[in-house]
Amino acid sequence: MANPDRERLVALDKERVWHPYTEMSRYRETVDPLVVVRAEGSRLYDADGSVYLDANASWWTSVLGHNHPRLVEALRRQAGELCHTALAGITHPAAAELAERLCAVTPAGLEHVFYSDNGSTSVEVAMKLCLQYWSQNGRPERRGFVSLEEAFHGETLGVTALGGVEVFRRPFARSLLECIHVPAPTRPDSMERALDALAKAVLGNRDTLAGVVLEPVVQGAAGMQIYDPAFLVAARELCDEADVFLVLDEVFSGYGRTGPMWAGGHASVVPDLMCTAKGFSGGMFPMAATLATERIFEGFLGDPERAFYYGHTFCGNPLGAAVALEVLRVFDEEKVLEAAAPKSRRIAAAFDGLASLPGVTCVRSIGMIGALDLEGDSGYLAGAGWRVYEEARARGAYLRPLGNVVYVTPSLNIPDPDLDRLLEIVQESVTAVAG
Repeated sequence: MANPDRERLVALDKERVWHPYTEMSRYRETVDPLVVVRAEGSRLYDADGSVYLDANASWWTSVLGHNHPRLVEALRRQAGELCHTALAGITHPAAAELAERLCAVTPAGLEHVFYSDNGSTSVEVAMKLCLQYWSQNGRPERRGFVSLEEAFHGETLGVTALGGVEVFRRPFARSLLECIHVPAPTRPDSMERALDALAKAVLGNRDTLAGVVLEPVVQGAAGMQIYDPAFLVAARELCDEADVFLVLDEVFSGYGRTGPMWAGGHASVVPDLMCTAKGFSGGMFPMAATLATERIFEGFLGDPERAFYYGHTFCGNPLGAAVALEVLRVFDEEKVLEAAAPKSRRIAAAFDGLASLPGVTCVRSIGMIGALDLEGDSGYLAGAGWRVYEEARARGAYLRPLGNVVYVTPSLNIPDPDLDRLLEIVQESVTAVAG
């Protein structure tokens, strides 16, 4: 039976809301959107009474599931004391304590925390820190960057330069900073070519590079493409040789998504700058951070003109900081990474089992990520994955694809029965489309 209020909401939405990553004429004419009115754990609740397993943790953010009671309580408690204050010449307990805890759980050598409000801005902060550091420390000609082909680091104009997903980058190409894109070693037998290209880019441009920016071990928006951690080791060595800053974008890969707390941990690599968001606040609040070494921090000291004149209105917001601090406590006290390890093995086994299905060309997994490629057109605009999406929705799962790539990135603490059902739905849906 139709829900009149749901119909009203959909009508308002289609009249007024401009959705991200969406061609709006098709959306208005053909899409019946989910109308999520509640979420709990691994489940989304639609206004029509339908319930969906959230296969991607709401764009990779809800690493502890939706409405984790400890996070909700931390938010409620902080809201009763302090909702917001500027961070200019002011501090507050949550910001200070969170920074201390972050420096304790990130790779040794990252000593200072700059807050912002999303993954894009955390990487934009890193880029601006690189540029300003070299500008005021004797190397103003260092203005370029290196990133990977098919990289995705966000959507603010600065970080768009780093992006290698052409459909995201193309409209803004004439307005972007200089960036050299090198191949990632995500294809069989591609490591030698990738390392050679990286060496040429870094060593051949050492006088003009400000930094190398990498998604460690897995490129999310490129289609969950996974590469050997040895590439990170080589990148660190090349950056050291050229005295170029290495930036690791852990916005997606951090907080246990690939197994260890930080994906850079697969290679025991310490970056000069590290970016975190998404799981940082457990998917509950727009909150991000960029961590820096002592060397970079000291490069901004000594004169008012050397200060980092950057800061969003809500950077270090008390509500977000309190929730982010509680996320770290939950990870520690509830042994989230340890409990996720057997779930990771279930995901790997399930996707390995899908490799023999007709129409499946490649499967892969790492940590709490499982992905497969469907035959046919490739790229973000390919349509095969959306047919799987419709099949999964009919079976009770929200399984948003990346073009022809079907993947799962559930919460790290998804209950085993929910995970098993989600993996069943993936198999049934892919079989229905590709079988």
